Amino acid sequence: MARTVRDANLETRTARLRLPIRSEPYWRGLEKGFALGYRRRGKGGTWLARRRPAAGGYAEHKIGTSDDLQDADGVAILDYAQAQKTARAWWRTELRREEGHETRSGPYTVAEAIADYLKELEGRGGKSIYQTHRAAETHILPALGTVMVGKLTAKRIEDWHRGLAAKPALARSKPGRRPNHRKADKSADGIRKRRATANRILTVLKATLNHAWKSGHITSDAAWRRVKPFRAVETARVRYLSEAECVRLVNTCAPAFRNLVRGALLTGCRYSELTNMHAADFNADAGVVTVRESKMGKPRHVVLTVEGQRLFASLTAGKLGTDPIFARHDGGVWGKSHQLRPMLEACERAKIKPAISFHVLRHTHGSTLAMRGVPMGVIAEQLGHADTRMTEKHYAHLAPSYVAETIRGNFPTLGIVGKSTVTPIRRKTP
Repeated sequence: MARTVRDANLETRTARLRLPIRSEPYWRGLEKGFALGYRRRGKGGTWLARRRPAAGGYAEHKIGTSDDLQDADGVAILDYAQAQKTARAWWRTELRREEGHETRSGPYTVAEAIADYLKELEGRGGKSIYQTHRAAETHILPALGTVMVGKLTAKRIEDWHRGLAAKPALARSKPGRRPNHRKADKSADGIRKRRATANRILTVLKATLNHAWKSGHITSDAAWRRVKPFRAVETARVRYLSEAECVRLVNTCAPAFRNLVRGALLTGCRYSELTNMHAADFNADAGVVTVRESKMGKPRHVVLTVEGQRLFASLTAGKLGTDPIFARHDGGVWGKSHQLRPMLEACERAKIKPAISFHVLRHTHGSTLAMRGVPMGVIAEQLGHADTRMTEKHYAHLAPSYVAETIRGNFPTLGIVGKSTVTPIRRKTP
């Protein structure tokens, strides 16, 4: 705490009442470029603070009434020491604002922390802004939104986290309707999925609270640091299509959707990346297509096979550079969820059970590369992963390895399984 700077003319009311009445304040410097002022009036005086901003000039602020005629209450009427303390608080706030820091004061709730975090996330171009907003709106705000950040305890966060895992998954509902829950899946895999979801939502809350802590709204991060996520629930369970299933799926799709499915299988791009592509993004000379709006927030170049180059050349022929590569049957653009129903219908006709999501086509591209021995770093570059950790998590077990080759080459044939008379039909590679 800063010491009180002494001034014989200002520190007592008796001394201040002897000063001549004037409009120009009596100033007492407290720090370099910062001073406390007293303006003498006929019926009492007022305290002011003055600082020199980096841009030059002076900024003044009235901080309260002096205790010339009434005893100080520390709020509206201030004595000399209280005036200095209030002036310093104003000075520090102005310095933080000038440096671009958050200057909010008073009660700070989880809802306000989430709003600030989402604003900061959007400002720096963070990924998954929509998913973060939905997770906060659906799972965090209803339970913790009104709680002050400083009063959050590890016990409360743990109870909320376990409660998320105990609830059945949300079902899709119309806008404005109350959220519905699916029938509870009490199988081991159902419990694992709910715990994995609870961990992802906990990550959003922790990121929010860490931002509030770094911004100075809370003095300690110990409460949420003690809350641990569920263990062993993020097991990668990647589903992918065989070559025969890919052919069946493509053949059963409607023409416009068929092009989209082909594009996903041949590039490994996400649905949103494909629907945002324009004719100018395809470079026939280099045999690549550019993803300008990716999940990671930076563009990447996707290498096309000979088959992929033929597809993109046919889809961009005669189009302007600004025309979408993949368009609906009516010429419109594909929306956020327009792929859901066509994919379910195509899976039913192709007899792919259970039906897959569009994202499985991306996994099929990555899995096919892994099974052909393509290095993890190359697959990560093709799929747009920041590094190989995510790639290895999903596809490393599919790649040919020294361990697998050694075991198969050295373990003897025991003769306990008879020869099969069934010969699988495999599609020839063109």
